[in-house]
Amino acid sequence: MLKNKKKIIIFGASGFLGSNLAKFLNKQNYEVIMISRHSSGFEELGKFYQWDAQNLGPWVKELEGADALVNLVGRSVDCIKSAENCDAILRSRVQSTELIGRALKELRTPPKSWIQMSTAHIYGDSEDIVCTEDSPYGYGLAPFVGQAWEKAFHDFVLEGMRKVVLRTSFVLGKNGGALPRLAKIVKWGLGGKVSHGRQGISWLHEDDMNRIFLRAIEDDAMQGTYIASSPEPVSNAEFMRELRKTLRVPFGLPGLSPLVKLAAPLIMKTDPELALYGRYCRPQKLLDESFEFNFPKLKQALANLYD
Repeated sequence: MLKNKKKIIIFGASGFLGSNLAKFLNKQNYEVIMISRHSSGFEELGKFYQWDAQNLGPWVKELEGADALVNLVGRSVDCIKSAENCDAILRSRVQSTELIGRALKELRTPPKSWIQMSTAHIYGDSEDIVCTEDSPYGYGLAPFVGQAWEKAFHDFVLEGMRKVVLRTSFVLGKNGGALPRLAKIVKWGLGGKVSHGRQGISWLHEDDMNRIFLRAIEDDAMQGTYIASSPEPVSNAEFMRELRKTLRVPFGLPGLSPLVKLAAPLIMKTDPELALYGRYCRPQKLLDESFEFNFPKLKQALANLYD
């Protein structure tokens, strides 16, 4: 380990959140070890190890004496929900988490902390309530996967490690995640509300996501399960309206439910439910612990990314 640098292991480092976090931590003078199925393209930021997320390998030695590990591994949910893809979404999360737990048992000095990604979709798709960490789980594939993912974490995390679970919402980034696809739809003139437009969108600027990760790494008082989302979720109609304004597109044709159900799998190669349903989440624990969001409002978040 480099002298005077804290060592952080990022599993799933080639994804949008992982590569963003690696760059951010590098600027904060951390030693970053990146582990992923695919090369992230940011190997200059630290050591990179390729793994298959199923077997132990040379990467295990890097966990020895690390300050924290961050697990972001999981197949993208931005896909058609075939039986095969649903199975891959579940297994990619549960099996990789279990593998990390097996690796920890090989160590003399395991990492002090484990920061585990989860999903705010665990609360389901209610249009009528604002969910906090204490809200009941929802029904469907995503809540089922979220619960299985977190169970694997709690079953395999070592006793004595500080545990942080981040139930993350829709992270906004100009160069990754789902926002660029939405921006393209808006520029095509198709960026109106989807269906009735009342479904919730819980969102978070990528900068605040990185700062939540950093706090989870550095603050020993941060423990347990947190919603990682902005304090001001919006409806689908409001989100699309603000995105149109930011991109200076004067109009957007609405996405009628039957058309979305037809076009999403055929044209966008994704699940229509990602647009037709949503949830309102409030990061109550972060607010109670005085976390200050740099971008609490959607208008300023989009302006920062696109202006």
